[in-house]
Amino acid sequence: MLKAICSRKELSDSSYYSCVSDIITDSRLDPLKDITHHICTTRFQHCVNVSYYSYLVCRKLKLDSRGAARAGLLHDLFYYDRKEYNSSRIKGQPKHSAMHAGLALRNAGEVTELSSRERDMIEKHMWPVTRPLPKYRETVVITVIDKYCAVLELCVPKVTGAASAVGGMVRSMKR
Repeated sequence: MLKAICSRKELSDSSYYSCVSDIITDSRLDPLKDITHHICTTRFQHCVNVSYYSYLVCRKLKLDSRGAARAGLLHDLFYYDRKEYNSSRIKGQPKHSAMHAGLALRNAGEVTELSSRERDMIEKHMWPVTRPLPKYRETVVITVIDKYCAVLELCVPKVTGAASAVGGMVRSMKR
């Protein structure tokens, strides 16, 4: 079952899926399913979240929703642990936040052919940490959605965990 955070929709049965079906099953994305990202999720799930919500926003704004879905899925396509990288980097070596987008762009180019718009979305999704400015409106969308999803991924598991704990207490009190 493929879902985005805070969504009940099965994504593999949607118009969204037709935009990414050729890349979401690519074996080069499989390692992302085993890498923790933003504490409570996997890097693969984070990419699905960014991809899906960028697709929805761009579709609503009549922008390139297909390109946004594809770039969102590939925007964090790197295979190292970012915390380990930052803690072991040598002075003068760029921080993860400043360099991973370029690495993701190179890896994405090995998975599929990218349009100039998709390249811009992947390369500049960390703006304003990275330069230069986004060239396309879709890049701004994916940049904002990436931060939005990061906040959801950090907060929602805690909220739903608390809600289910309270629900469990209420059920036990009724017995």
